[in-house]
Parts: sequence; structure tokens; C-alpha cells
Amino acid sequence: MEGEGGGDMMNLIKLCLPIGISLGYSYWICRFIPAGTTRLIFLLPIICFNISIPLSFSSVHLSGTIGFFFAWLSNFKLLLFAFGKGPLSDQFISLPRFAAIACLPIKIQPNQPHRNGNANGNYNYPPSQTSKLSDFDTDPSSKTPNTTRQSKKNFKGTPLFQYAIKGLLLGVLLKIYDFSDLINPNVLMCMYLFHIYFLLEIILAINAALARTLLGFELEPQFNDPLLSTSLQDFWGRRWNLMVTSILRPTVYEPTMRAAEKVVGVKWAPVPAVLGTFVVSGVMHELILFYMGRMGPTFRMSGFFVLHGICVVLEIALKKVVTARWRLPRLVSGPLTAGFVFGTCIWLFLPEFIRCGVDVKAFEDYAALAALLKNFVP
Repeated sequence: MEGEGGGDMMNLIKLCLPIGISLGYSYWICRFIPAGTTRLIFLLPIICFNISIPLSFSSVHLSGTIGFFFAWLSNFKLLLFAFGKGPLSDQFISLPRFAAIACLPIKIQPNQPHRNGNANGNYNYPPSQTSKLSDFDTDPSSKTPNTTRQSKKNFKGTPLFQYAIKGLLLGVLLKIYDFSDLINPNVLMCMYLFHIYFLLEIILAINAALARTLLGFELEPQFNDPLLSTSLQDFWGRRWNLMVTSILRPTVYEPTMRAAEKVVGVKWAPVPAVLGTFVVSGVMHELILFYMGRMGPTFRMSGFFVLHGICVVLEIALKKVVTARWRLPRLVSGPLTAGFVFGTCIWLFLPEFIRCGVDVKAFEDYAALAALLKNFVP
């Protein structure tokens, strides 16, 4: 495993130059190619290159993280950029900021002084819509007077000890796994879910801290206490992995909404828009899973996201009918939401990771990291 870890590090170093060249090419292309189909054609080689980058790594953590950063987020930003939209399309953006925004899962907070662009740093879509899918936010029970302010909270406002606690809990989980033979399989699955959540939030927070240090701007948080969700709309639209939400909205939700309005009208257009967003999310998760496990898809994970998309649509319709007169209290809706998310994850989401051996490979990564650290500790 040490050899594989060293090989991954060497591959990462070797890729720095071609990644830098691709970013420079993408940055300068807007000076010569106008936004539209022609620019998209010129960006297609970079998009294909981004898709291939994770294949250079054997570590599930590296291949999954880099796949998420480049094959998903970076490529979706480039698709917006091809048509003069999104965070990369600011005409005053500098090359270092362009590279950081293109590569990392970050989003600059709106309404900040902006030395290299417009005053609000908002990049072509209103601040009120940058962190949610519009019809994911119709749940009055999820709104409190401070909700908007909390969702815009920057990372300086997030106590460092919160991340330290999550890191400690992640370490505790890793230790408890030594006794996995004695643990109920469903309990073990729940532990895996917390493991994924803690690890993902820590990785994204580290990248955000790095970007904040280099850029000098405050960034929007990637998570907003997902365990406090009061509905599926609240969970997916306001709390869980907001970087994905903010990039799916302009790339999938809004175009699908505009197209659907012409066919089914304004009233029903959110239905295909929401479903389309979840379908695309499912496909991208299948791709990330392939990078990590190198096995063909069964589309069971896509089924997880399609199921949640259908349930969100039903939730939207139900709330439009009954919310004005009656709604569940938070003490009831919160546990129901958590139970549904946990239950469907155990049923459809996690089994795909286990099928591809991601859990086993992850522990091999941890063993390799521990062996590497021993070389530096006297």
C-alpha cells in the first residue's frame, strides 16, 4: 500500500503542470472566443481531461475527492462558463481566482467588496437563489428568522472546535470499526453514514480554508447543519452539500424549468425540473463511485436519487395543498426526515459502496497513511 500511496503522490505532482495549462487555456479562451457553442467546443478537451484525471489514482479518497472536484464541479462550472454564465464568467476575474474557483468546491459570499469584479460577486444570478433550488425551499417549518443569516454564515463564524469535534468523532468511529463483527449491521451502516458526513465536511472545510487564505474572501459554508433538517426540501435545498446545490441550480434546474414551462406550463414546470436535477445528481454519483471502486454501475445509487426526487415533488405538491392550514411540528418532521434519509441510504446508497469494496479500500488508505506517518515520527 505504501507503494500505491507513493505512486498516487507522484501522479498528483505530475498532473499539476497539465492542470495548470488547462486552467490557463480556459481562462484566456474567453478573450478570443465569444460565449456560446463555439466556446463550448473549444472547452470540450478540457472537460474530457477533467473526467480522466481521477483515473490516475488508486486511493479511494484521492480518486473520489478529485473526481468530485474536477469531473463534477469544475466541469459544470466550465459548462456555465462556455455560455458566459456562472462564477468563472466575471470579466474582471484574475487568473489565480479563476483557477481556485474552477478547481475547488468554493463559493464567494455575496455582497462583499470585490476588487476584481462586480460589487456583489454574484456572477449572474441573484443572491437569494445562490444556495438553493427554488422549489426546494417552500417549507415554512424550515424557516426561522435567522435561517437566511445562518445559511450565509462565513467560515470565520464557524468555531474551529466544531470541526475538531467532528474530526475526533471520525477518529472514534475508525477505532470502533475494529469491533465491527460485534456490531449490528444496520448500526454499522449508520456509522458509515456519519463517517461519510464528517469526512466530507472536513475535506471541504480544509479546501475552503485554503482558498480563503489565498484569495482573502469569505466563502459560503458547504453544509448548514443537515441533521437539523425538517423536510427533504430543507435537507437537499438548504443544508446538505450546498456546493452541489448551487451548481446544479443554474446547470440543470433552471434550463429544465424554462424548457418545461413551454410544454407543461409554469404551474407544473418544477416537477420535471426537480426530477431532472436529481437524475443528473444520481448519474454524477455513479461516476464518482466508478472512480472509487472501478466497477460498472448497477444504477441502484441513481435509484436512490430518483426516489428522493419523486418524494421531493410529492412533498412540494402536498405542502401547496395543506401547509396553509396545517403542518407537522419540528419535533415530528425532523425525526421523520432523518429516518427517511437514513433508511433509504441503508437500502440503496451504502450497499453500492460496499459492493465496490470502497469500505475495504478506505481502510487500506488509512493503514497506508498511518504507515507513512510513522516514517516522520521518531
